[in-house]
Amino acid sequence: MMLSFYASRSGLERAEGSGFRPCCYDRMTRLQKLLAGLGLGSRRAIEDWIRDGRVSIGGRTAQHGDRAGPEDDVRLDGRKLELGRSTSAPELLLYYKPVGEVTTRSDPQGRPTVFERLPPPRQGRWISLGRLDVNTSGLLLLTTDGELAHRLMHPSGEVEREYLVRLRGSPDSGVIRRLLVGVEIGDGQARFDRISAESTGGTHRRQGAEPSGSHSSFRVVLLEGRNREVRRLWQAVGFEVSRLLRVRYGPVELPRDMRPGAARLAEPELLEQLRAAVGSRGGE
Repeated sequence: MMLSFYASRSGLERAEGSGFRPCCYDRMTRLQKLLAGLGLGSRRAIEDWIRDGRVSIGGRTAQHGDRAGPEDDVRLDGRKLELGRSTSAPELLLYYKPVGEVTTRSDPQGRPTVFERLPPPRQGRWISLGRLDVNTSGLLLLTTDGELAHRLMHPSGEVEREYLVRLRGSPDSGVIRRLLVGVEIGDGQARFDRISAESTGGTHRRQGAEPSGSHSSFRVVLLEGRNREVRRLWQAVGFEVSRLLRVRYGPVELPRDMRPGAARLAEPELLEQLRAAVGSRGGE
């Protein structure tokens, strides 16, 4: 089932000759869903703004469960939001994150952020689909569709993330089985969905992923995106990750002709494939 980008309208219809008028909620939508549809942020981020008292409706502080329509006076940090504006089609950006950049809008330590290098979107702002830690490189997806971002990052989405991993040492088959069954990583059990040894002729060989001496390389697939999960899984079985590259997120692969620091606007069809990847599994 295809999910809609923006707030849905009530199914109430006017009966012929009855003089019936829909109630005031006919054109109103949950606040976080409405603002996410405008590309202001993911639903999770907007829920945080509401909890922190940054959003107001009609001069009062918004609460979880509030609804709003195009005519309402909704403000973020005192700035009025144009809810009824015409919207551009959502955009999807592919970014090849290099090692050394952080996936935040600002960093207390003064490190470079991915948002400093991105081209501006036509409307709204870029929302990253998950994060890559400072020492991880590879595919980072960003969109202006907050509703889609929410569904992709919701735990029930189970969107595949594929990584190319270079390890110090060579794990045996017993270690691989443990990682497929599940191990404790500090905040619960975690596991890889798939693990395959990477040959010297594999994709993205330029990243130095091929086995060499005391190193070995694998492709691993996860269905979630907990903080530093790939590194912590290998650490839990006694191996250190020396290089980590994300090569795929759902149906979107890191193009082989991209270089670190490059950004590329995706074709609309790729956005449709991402939407289909979550389908009806996305969480509310």
